[in-house]
Amino acid sequence: MKLIAILIFIATYILLLVLPKYRAYISLFSALLFVLIGILPFQKALSYIDWNVILMIGGTMGIVNLFIESKMPALMADVIIDKVASIKWAIISLAAFAGIVSAFIDNVATVLIIAPVAMDIAKKLNISPVYMIISIAISSNLQGAATLVGDTTSLLLGGYAKMDFIDFFFFKGRMGLFWIVQIGAVATIPILLLFFREYNQPIHLEEKQEVEDYFPSYLLILMVALLIIASFIPNKPEITNGLICTTLLLIGIIKEVVISKNKHALNNTLLQIDYETILLLMGLFVVIGGISEVGVINDISKIFSRFGKGNLFLIYTIIVWFSVFISAFIDNIPYTATMLPVVSKIAQEMGIQPYLLYFGLLVGATLGGNITPIGASAIITGLGILRKEGYEVKAKDFMKLSIPFTLTAVITGYILTWIIWR
Repeated sequence: MKLIAILIFIATYILLLVLPKYRAYISLFSALLFVLIGILPFQKALSYIDWNVILMIGGTMGIVNLFIESKMPALMADVIIDKVASIKWAIISLAAFAGIVSAFIDNVATVLIIAPVAMDIAKKLNISPVYMIISIAISSNLQGAATLVGDTTSLLLGGYAKMDFIDFFFFKGRMGLFWIVQIGAVATIPILLLFFREYNQPIHLEEKQEVEDYFPSYLLILMVALLIIASFIPNKPEITNGLICTTLLLIGIIKEVVISKNKHALNNTLLQIDYETILLLMGLFVVIGGISEVGVINDISKIFSRFGKGNLFLIYTIIVWFSVFISAFIDNIPYTATMLPVVSKIAQEMGIQPYLLYFGLLVGATLGGNITPIGASAIITGLGILRKEGYEVKAKDFMKLSIPFTLTAVITGYILTWIIWR
């Protein structure tokens, strides 16, 4: 059974890499194979799915769509642009703003909100928007690890390690991932300043975007507040965070349909939820449960331990930089979902708390996607926007900014995580 499980697992990853458009179907079919072959009974397969994470993703995506439709993010970007004197500071401010927004809403949504603003600035000043969009995309992706709702990888960690929203800020009396990521983001500002040093053209915003509805903004704020409050409730149901997000989404849809008389609100909002990612994760949870059931997770953890030779610093270093390398080329969602139980097993075998290795994994897996043009969904989205405008970006041109930016952020996070959590 172990050999069959390994073969299915390897085939799944190869197909996910080769056929990215069919990721959800591949994942679900692999999960079904584990059930049909008898490695996992159906009921046990369902128990491996983290329903809290699934509900959180669906609810958050829906609320974010309502937030985008209200035009509030566009207004916030306009206000920032109106306060700066030159295009250089407009780019850096937009990149920083993208990072802050992306800590609380999906990275792809953040790029879709802010990239058109940058594109408009570039057209008005008759300059290339390429590196403006790239800086927004990589800054957005950088902040994915900052909060529980910042990225799917954070949701995976939160679900697996039983971490709540507040735990990403302060955890077990120590500085959490949020602050580590913020210091990493600050460390990248000199890189952006140096790269855009010649972009000194003056800038002026003629008119600001008008907000159509403030209710989605209140919903988003309320979601964050309730997730924080839930962090302090002991012995709460495992799907509490998921119920918070989905309930607030339901309230938002009801408000749109009943009060705003928007007949299309239900369809429009539900269609914006990324069901492919949700189905992909459901299948992956079962696949990982299957290989764990037959002992493959134990075997992978032993391989890492053997390379690390029982040295915590060496094992931590391998996990961070291996994650950076892998995430530069493949989607970090299946990688993170697979590695969380591996990292947990390594920590268990060494007789230590797993949090240093968890956080190192997330730093490497989230930030590593910034290195190449295919490493993260936010980057693919940003380059897609450029392509529609007639700009084809070569890998070498992309990496002129992405490599120094990413290495600065990763090295900062790598050092800080070790200092704080070793």
